[in-house]
Amino acid sequence: MKLFLLRPTFMPKLVLALLLASAMIFMLGCSVPRTKPATVIDRSGGASEPAPPGYYRVKKGDTLLRIALDHGQSYKDLVQWNNLSNPNQIEVGDLIMIKAPAGSKVAAKSIEKKAPVDTGKSDVTKADTKADDNKPEVVAEPGIRLSWPAKGKVTQEFSESNKGINIAGKLGEPVTAAADGKVVYAGNSLRGYGNLVIVKHDNTYLTAYAYNKNLLVKEGDAVKKGQKIAEMGDTDTNAVQLHFELRVNGKPVNPTPYLQ
Repeated sequence: MKLFLLRPTFMPKLVLALLLASAMIFMLGCSVPRTKPATVIDRSGGASEPAPPGYYRVKKGDTLLRIALDHGQSYKDLVQWNNLSNPNQIEVGDLIMIKAPAGSKVAAKSIEKKAPVDTGKSDVTKADTKADDNKPEVVAEPGIRLSWPAKGKVTQEFSESNKGINIAGKLGEPVTAAADGKVVYAGNSLRGYGNLVIVKHDNTYLTAYAYNKNLLVKEGDAVKKGQKIAEMGDTDTNAVQLHFELRVNGKPVNPTPYLQ
């Protein structure tokens, strides 16, 4: 009888002890600090800081190809100057060098030589000429004369949103280089441009040819003015046409005054 009478008082104490122990274990577990995942990198704080001269700070939605085009450079030069092992892995807040470092052979080499301007002065010494050999070529406006890259009617003029002109045509019609230069891009990785060719003419001028059906040149090819480089198409657009841009130091300008 005594054992039976002790059970009602013994069991609540045991249950209470177990509950207290469980609560202590839970509180101790909650007090352990959690570590942040090592793979998460927060660059949002630096994204708003201005980039130093000669650099560009990556923003959301940027690609290396877009950065190169907007600054009048070859994306392969940006890869080299920034020692990028994977050009597809740039992050918001990263600083990208957009001007050739001092002594860079890429910066000093002009793809299209210009005829010297006769100023009537003959007192330039050989030493002065040699000292200027390593400086990037500066081309005075208008500096370049372009041939029409396609035959057809201009259906859309240059504007802030269009950044070039659109020339209507038929599927497969030739698209030609507007001036001598070097192909720095041939592909379809730049959204909104379809099959695209970018030609660098010197350290100042780039031309871009978009919406093509087929590309007939590859990166690194030297092209001559009037050479067929693509066939007109409708990739990334709703009609067969050529979208043609002229970039001066990366800035889109109206190409019409330059076309002959």
